[in-house]
Amino acid sequence: MIKITDKEFDELVKFMQKNYGINLIKKRQLIEGRLSNYLRQKEMTTFTEYIKLIKTMNNDEITMLINKLTTNHTYFYREDKHYKILKETILPEIEKNSRIKTIDFWSAGCSSGEEPYTNAMAIDDFLGNKKSLWRVNLEATDISQKVLDIAKKGEYKEDSLKDLPAGWKAKYTKKTPEGLYLVSNDIKKKVNYGIFNLMDNIPMKYKNKFDVLWCRNVMIYFDLETKTKLVNRFYDAIKPGGYLFIGHSETVQRDKTKFKYICPAVYRKEE
Repeated sequence: MIKITDKEFDELVKFMQKNYGINLIKKRQLIEGRLSNYLRQKEMTTFTEYIKLIKTMNNDEITMLINKLTTNHTYFYREDKHYKILKETILPEIEKNSRIKTIDFWSAGCSSGEEPYTNAMAIDDFLGNKKSLWRVNLEATDISQKVLDIAKKGEYKEDSLKDLPAGWKAKYTKKTPEGLYLVSNDIKKKVNYGIFNLMDNIPMKYKNKFDVLWCRNVMIYFDLETKTKLVNRFYDAIKPGGYLFIGHSETVQRDKTKFKYICPAVYRKEE
């Protein structure tokens, strides 16, 4: 195993914190364990050589590094309590209050697409025969092109759909000869995928745009200051009366944000 020196570790931690918000201060063993073989494959003998490479901001290398040091595990219909709130409270509110019949969601840190596709299914199921009257737009972003390519393909192993309601599975996916499940074109075309670094400023086109912003199980890699700044940027992207969903293992400092706490992992921007 290639060992990382104190100087190399400090340099890598600072680089990832500054540019991607990822806190690696307690991940020294993880870094050595997951990157040593990769460095050998690239015929490198020290982390200094590798840090020099990633500082060129090579997108492929950055994507590979983030994929190795974080976990992209996700699946359809994750956190059923969130979808109960969505179905029983949020979507009825939007239906009642939207004058121009639009629904805008953002999955920030969407990974391989299970979350935005589940959201598209939930909206389609809720609107039923009224869906032709509505414009539905779901933005889905991630820093990793690798996972976005998987998401755009929309093809998943059966285990990823284990929590999806059976009716949705039958209606919105099709089993392939290889035993995988392909998301229907009608659902896929509702989702727009793109690269976005959560450390960047929110685009102007996103200001006060979204009815619901989903950022679940992403901020577990961020320190408190980075999380607080990100949540406050999210506030500006959500419509008055809109909602923020985070992961159940994550928290928002209520005294540092304008969001109103609704229930575990759900917050609202007051009207």
